[in-house]
Amino acid sequence: MLARPGIVVAPGVCDGISVRCALEAGFTCLYQSGAATTASRLGQPDLAIATLNDFVKAAKIHCGIESTVPVIADADTGFGGPINVARTVWQYDRAGVAAMHIEDQIQTKRCGHLLGKQVVSREEFLTRIRAAVIARDSIPGGSDFVIIARTDSAQVLGMDEAITRLKLAADAGADVCFIEGVRTKELLEKTVKALEPKPVLVNVIAGGLTPSFTSKEAEAMGAKIIIFSLVSSVAMAHACREAMRMLKKTGTDFSTARGMEPKQFFEVMGLNAIVEFDAKAGGSTFKKI
Repeated sequence: MLARPGIVVAPGVCDGISVRCALEAGFTCLYQSGAATTASRLGQPDLAIATLNDFVKAAKIHCGIESTVPVIADADTGFGGPINVARTVWQYDRAGVAAMHIEDQIQTKRCGHLLGKQVVSREEFLTRIRAAVIARDSIPGGSDFVIIARTDSAQVLGMDEAITRLKLAADAGADVCFIEGVRTKELLEKTVKALEPKPVLVNVIAGGLTPSFTSKEAEAMGAKIIIFSLVSSVAMAHACREAMRMLKKTGTDFSTARGMEPKQFFEVMGLNAIVEFDAKAGGSTFKKI
């Protein structure tokens, strides 16, 4: 993933439908957002409500649809102490995840684009990073699992502290650095320069703390990875609200279906590949469908 030329663009996915839509659009890397996972699986806000099991179950779905496309996953705070962080790495690795980011918020964390965040000490943050690196390095047969160090300290302690934390995280073995909530182009450029040669990830959420940089703009500023955490879940919320409103108003879903028949919907979900596979294996179940 990191060896690819240019910037890695990873749209946020929240379920199997959004994964299929991202793949259909041609994306070659995906991002499993903690906020989107919490919303889609539990119908709850991003306030440390989801558990490791919730995240891993989601990852198995997202990684299992197209195993050749790497998935970057949110690991929140690691769900506890060092051994919990290690379990997060091991379970994500077994689920097929290619990379995960772990942050320095307190355990009762919140979305990085909300106010009122609190962060742990430098040493506790570095303990999380070291635990993740040790766990990755202990995977039998070796592993190229990528550890991304994320700090939310910029809004609490300032950019200089955030950069210092990430420099220390890089020294502790983190592969990629991620400052959440970078507020300006100049600050992102400063971050990239300060952390060279470590790759930098930027997170863009419409209406969030970070400006809505395009992928080309982020690449020009030196970022290696850009994630659009809520692109699918926010779009789904808008579309589903409108569909429900129209059904309630009109008594039919005809207008919001936009002419999409069941078979067309299933084709987006990979129907044709399954039919083709069945035929290659000599099956006859789907000759007519």
